[in-house]
Amino acid sequence: MLDYLDDFLLYLQTNSYSDETVYNYERDLLTFENYLKENKMGFNKIVKKDMERFKAYLNSKDRKTASHSPIEQKLLSGSINRILSSIRGYLRYLIDMDFACPIAPEAIKLTKTIKRHPQVAELNDLIRLIESPTELEKNKLVGIRNRAMLEILFSTGMRISELITLKLNQIDRSGKIFILGKGKKERFVYLTPRAYKYLDFYLKSRKGDLEYLFIPYRGLNFSKDNKHISPNYLQMKIKQYRSILRINVPTSAHSLRHGFATYLAESGANPAAIQVLLGHESLDTTTRYVHASDRYAEKTHQKFHPLR
Repeated sequence: MLDYLDDFLLYLQTNSYSDETVYNYERDLLTFENYLKENKMGFNKIVKKDMERFKAYLNSKDRKTASHSPIEQKLLSGSINRILSSIRGYLRYLIDMDFACPIAPEAIKLTKTIKRHPQVAELNDLIRLIESPTELEKNKLVGIRNRAMLEILFSTGMRISELITLKLNQIDRSGKIFILGKGKKERFVYLTPRAYKYLDFYLKSRKGDLEYLFIPYRGLNFSKDNKHISPNYLQMKIKQYRSILRINVPTSAHSLRHGFATYLAESGANPAAIQVLLGHESLDTTTRYVHASDRYAEKTHQKFHPLR
């Protein structure tokens, strides 16, 4: 149904898009292709009104996944916009390659998103969460490993995808870590002495010379397979620790990245430096993290208001 779809996906791969990004494009475009098939619509004849109907379909409970599975839960506006952006990217490719394109990419309007106020747990609660694995895990080795992962996340502000694929040769003796992050952007992040100490504890407990730094635990020892920890495992553990500790603010691996930026800002760090550490292309993206700090806003109000 979608002309040159395989060529488009190959184009993404050859232009160094990550496997996850290519997978997301393919899934989104298959969702669109299935919609066209079910409604007996030819791709080359679609108009703006058809795209508005597709948006309504995505916003309904009748939609189906790329694998034709029915889903009753409605998509969030951010997820709808990701699918629409994937279609835009595909249309731009058709235009760039001088292929027939039935509608201009700019004609596909994104939906309005709700700007939620980001939440970050209190610093003391984040510290309790980071320290919890060594107290809550019955298996001492698992506790040491999970504590090291959380310490590094909060120490560096790295993404969960960067953490789980981390290799020992990316870390130098001073605690500086080389990251090839989102969009193939290179940057350095830094371990605090505290995080370096817990990483050292973990490395002494882990036997074997495996490629990935954080590896699954199997039976009586760490796995000898060339695999890294699953992101779902780490997110599940964070949720479990948070529940036991009764931390009422929703907290995930990404929340530790938010907390990293927020509490650096509260301590007076330059937003441009935080931008570099987070690996953001735009300072606007960084300010969304920094603005999560209500306490920082309150202190600024108290300090600088003319009638204070």
